Amino acid sequence: MGYVCKAVVAVLTLLVSCSFMHMGGSAPLDLTRGFTELPLKSSNLVIQSPYDLPKSARYSFANGVHKLWVYAKDKPHSRQSKTLPRSEIRIKGYDYSSGVWQFEGQGFVPRGTSGVCIMQVFGATRPRATTFMLRTYKGSISYYRTPVLVPNIWGKWFKLNVIHDVERSNVKIYIDGVLVHEASGRGGAKHYFKVGVYAQDDASYYMESRWRGIRIFKKN
Repeated sequence: MGYVCKAVVAVLTLLVSCSFMHMGGSAPLDLTRGFTELPLKSSNLVIQSPYDLPKSARYSFANGVHKLWVYAKDKPHSRQSKTLPRSEIRIKGYDYSSGVWQFEGQGFVPRGTSGVCIMQVFGATRPRATTFMLRTYKGSISYYRTPVLVPNIWGKWFKLNVIHDVERSNVKIYIDGVLVHEASGRGGAKHYFKVGVYAQDDASYYMESRWRGIRIFKKN
């Protein structure tokens, strides 16, 4: 009987231990620890949209949500530009060339939007223009065109954290707190963050993304 009791106690102890380990492992990861949040004002959010239209024709802000949309037939953001249509928020005032910087925000892509960049770290060594692009194709989000990072995101809010370490030439992408991709940097003398919609290859006729809770951090 004593042996049986000891065995039961051992099993219960193991179960409790595993339970605590599971709880600890499921605790949300604080990606901003060791970083300082920088203040964001409306003046830091510059809208880049078709030059021949008022900003309100391709951008709105209501109830804490930035909504940006564009059509494949739209003009670029300036008369001189030969780039594809876009409606983006360019984070101004926090351009950087060194250090470790982090973007955080919650994104949403409605069904049908495809072939579009929804977030980017601008700046790279020519002929490239960007260090990182988060794109969406047919309901999945990907690092540039490939690899696919998360499938089936249409119609769902997701949390995005992008950490760019300039000196180490490293970019880490987290979706809902999970590291989904790590990539090398692409050089460049200056960088900044952008979100919204910027048409890429195989773009849908209508493109839209929504953003809320945008935050910018710099490592201490």
